[in-house]
Amino acid sequence: MRIEVEHEALLRFGTGSPVRAASAIAPLGDGWLVAQDDATHAAWDRPGGTTPVRVLPAVDGHEVFSSSAGTKHLKPDFEAACQIQVDDLVGVLLLGSGSTRARMRSSFVTLATQGPTFVVADLAGLYDAVADALDMPAGQLNLEGACRHGDRLRWFQRGSADTATPSASVEVDVHELLLAATGRIRPDAVTVDGTRRYQLGTVRGIPLAVTDAAALPDGRILVSAAAEDTPNPVDDGPVVAAALALLDDDRVQAVTPLPHRGDAVQKIEGLALHTVERSGARLLGVVDADDPATPSTLLHLRVFW
Repeated sequence: MRIEVEHEALLRFGTGSPVRAASAIAPLGDGWLVAQDDATHAAWDRPGGTTPVRVLPAVDGHEVFSSSAGTKHLKPDFEAACQIQVDDLVGVLLLGSGSTRARMRSSFVTLATQGPTFVVADLAGLYDAVADALDMPAGQLNLEGACRHGDRLRWFQRGSADTATPSASVEVDVHELLLAATGRIRPDAVTVDGTRRYQLGTVRGIPLAVTDAAALPDGRILVSAAAEDTPNPVDDGPVVAAALALLDDDRVQAVTPLPHRGDAVQKIEGLALHTVERSGARLLGVVDADDPATPSTLLHLRVFW
């Protein structure tokens, strides 16, 4: 597998303020919805510019969250975004990482006549079922990516160097998930099964761990991965390498490092399929600068196999 970065651009809102902490990306209408994991608004990147889209009410009066302000524990931490259509419902489902109780929420964003609208749900019961399926102890969930294949959603747990656990995934029923995300069934009624685990290799002794996923029409999945030296699912750490990996069921078919931009490692937090070609695919990736004053980066990637 070979990777080219065809284009990259800094993401800014029309006001000039940065799109911060980009963590996931999915198609919405004529553009792409980019989640900010430390804010109550996402960024809707369209041909005419980038606008904020509310995906969560203010939390204790706060719209953005940070360690320096002492509000990091309140952030929604939406780390996965997936376009979902079931019957007459179509939109983007944002899912929290599950690393704390505050991060076990979803936001289902749809387009109405007046513009984007959203509904939020507490999915703690579902996250507990996912933790059980993955045999993860309390406080170790870190669900960072998701993609859809037919009536199933593959949901990825990021591996941990601290606990020596590899990246893994579970499958959930899409229809049941959407019913729970819109308040029509209990979250613990969603079917969770299909546990898989993945060994993506190590760089400088730090394991590559899944950060997001994009499903291909042939059933395989491309995942972004990063080797990040962090002691737990909440805190950031230095990133020593980033890569894309091609998965076929639970088999790792290829792992290819991402091209470097100077000395910087571009850790892709969100990945979405753009188009499929005979020899590969084009994708969009978003990179978090780990600095709220620095705009996140949108990458246009081409993958050959």
